[in-house]
Amino acid sequence: MRLMLNMGWMVLLLAVGCAARPVDWDLMGREAIYDRPLEEIWPSVRQYFVDAKLTFREAPGSPVLQTEWKEEFGGSKVSGYWHCYLVLGKRETPTKSKLWIIRVTRSANKTLSAPGKELEWGVSRNMGLDLQNRLEDLGGIQPAPGGPETLEGGFALSVEDDEDRFSMPRGENAIVAESAHGTRDLTMEWRVFHAIAPRLAAKDGATPPTAVQQVAKAPEAKSAPVFTECGAPILGLKAQAKAGGVLLLGELHGTQQVPRFIAQAACQLTAGGLPVSVGLELPVDNQMRITTFLQSQGREEDWLKLMEAPFWRSPYPDGRGSEAVANMLEQLRQLRAQGLDVAVFVYDHPKLTGQPREQALAATVLKEVEAGPTRFHLVVSGNIHPRTAKGLPWDKQYQPMGRLLSERLKHVVALDVAYDSGSAWICAPDAQGRKLDCGVKEAKGKDNGDRFFVHVWDSPNKDGYHGVFYVGPVTASAPAISKGLGRPGADDNSVFPRAPDADVVASSRR
Repeated sequence: MRLMLNMGWMVLLLAVGCAARPVDWDLMGREAIYDRPLEEIWPSVRQYFVDAKLTFREAPGSPVLQTEWKEEFGGSKVSGYWHCYLVLGKRETPTKSKLWIIRVTRSANKTLSAPGKELEWGVSRNMGLDLQNRLEDLGGIQPAPGGPETLEGGFALSVEDDEDRFSMPRGENAIVAESAHGTRDLTMEWRVFHAIAPRLAAKDGATPPTAVQQVAKAPEAKSAPVFTECGAPILGLKAQAKAGGVLLLGELHGTQQVPRFIAQAACQLTAGGLPVSVGLELPVDNQMRITTFLQSQGREEDWLKLMEAPFWRSPYPDGRGSEAVANMLEQLRQLRAQGLDVAVFVYDHPKLTGQPREQALAATVLKEVEAGPTRFHLVVSGNIHPRTAKGLPWDKQYQPMGRLLSERLKHVVALDVAYDSGSAWICAPDAQGRKLDCGVKEAKGKDNGDRFFVHVWDSPNKDGYHGVFYVGPVTASAPAISKGLGRPGADDNSVFPRAPDADVVASSRR
C-alpha cells in the first residue's frame, strides 16, 4: 500500500503538469463534477470497477484505489503494453466532488523509456552489501555481464527494490517493465461518470438522465463488456469519427505501429458506441477467409485457414502481409468475440494497375460505405491512394481513390502518416533498379512524442491530405510467414528482421 500511495503522488505530480494544457484532451479539459458529496459517490465508484472486472486495492479510510495491471489486447506479441488506474476522489465543495483517474502505462519495450535510464548513475541503495553476500554464497564466482543475476530479482536489490519487483504482473502475464509513465485519463473519468450518474439519480427518486451508450454491440452478440482496455486515448480521433464517415489513412507499410494504431482506434471507437469497419489494402479474394477468421474462436485450425492464402507468401512482401497485420486481425477478432461491433473488409485489386486500379479500389470502398451508413469506416492503404487532390508528378490527370471517394461521399478525411525515426520492412528498388529488395530499412521521421494522435489542418495540402496521424517511433514488422502455415511467430514460420541497413532510407510507399 505504501508503494501504491508513493506511486500515486508521483503520477499525480505528472498529471498536474499536464492539466495546464486542456487542448491535449479529446474532452477539451472539461471535468466531470458530481453534484453530491464524495462519501456518497465513492461506493458507486467502487462498484463500477467491480462490474468492469478490474481488480483493485484500496487505501484504508481514503478515497483512493489502484487497479491491478491489465494487458491491452491480451496475447498479442506486438502490443506489449500494460495499464493500471489510480483513482483519487477529490472534494470540490462540501456538496460537490470529482474523480482524478491516472492511467499508468508500462511497456515491455523501450518506447516509453526515459533517456539515460540504462545508465548507472550511482551506487545501489544497499551499498553493494547484497551483492557481496550473494557472491560469498556462490564461492566468489562472478556473474556474467548482463546475465540473469544482474537483472530484476538478481544481485544488488534492496528491500525497496524487491517491493517494486513484487508489485509487477506475475506468472504468464509477467513483463519486464522497461518504461512507464502516467497521464490523467479524462476519457475514463467521463466513462465512470456516465455509468454511475444514472444510479445516483435513481437513488434520490429522480428521473435518471439518459445513459450514454457505453459500447457498440455487435448485432449477433448477447452482451458486451462494461470495460475494454483500449490503450491511451488517441488524441483528436473522436473529432473525426462519425456515422457514415470515412477516414483514409496513408501508411508506411511494414511497421508495428500502424496496425497497432488501427486496432486501438477500432477498440476506442466501438467502446464509445460507434460501430467500426476497418478497410485493409488486401486482395478482395481474401474477404471470405478474413470474415471467417474474425467470427472464429482463433484456434490453430482457424489460423491455418487464414494464412493458407497465397497473399501471405508474396515473393515481394511489401509489409501489408506483416506479422503486425496478422496480429491486428487477431486483436480485432478478440474485440468481436467480446461482443463489440467491429468488421473488416478488403478492397485491393492487384491484377489492375494505374487509374483502373484506383477506380476499382474506390468502387469497392464506396459499396461498403453505402451498405453501412451507420458505421464509421477506417480505411488504410499506401500513401498515394488516399489523396484527394488530382494528379501525381508523373501523371497530372491521375485521380487517386481518395479523390474519387470525396466526389461521391460527404464525410471523407484523408490523413498522411507521421512518425519518429526507426525502421520498417519495405520493398524498394535495388542499386541497379532491376528488382525490388525487401527487408528492414531505416525510416527517418520527426519526433513528436510517443503518444498516438490525429491532427487536422485548417485546409488540405497540395496532395489533398487534410492532416496527419502520428504513431511515434516506428519499428519494422517482418512478413507473417515465410514457410509453412499457422499462427505468426511459431518456430516454423516466423521471419525475424535482419539488422537495419543504415544506408537505405524508407521513402517508397505505395
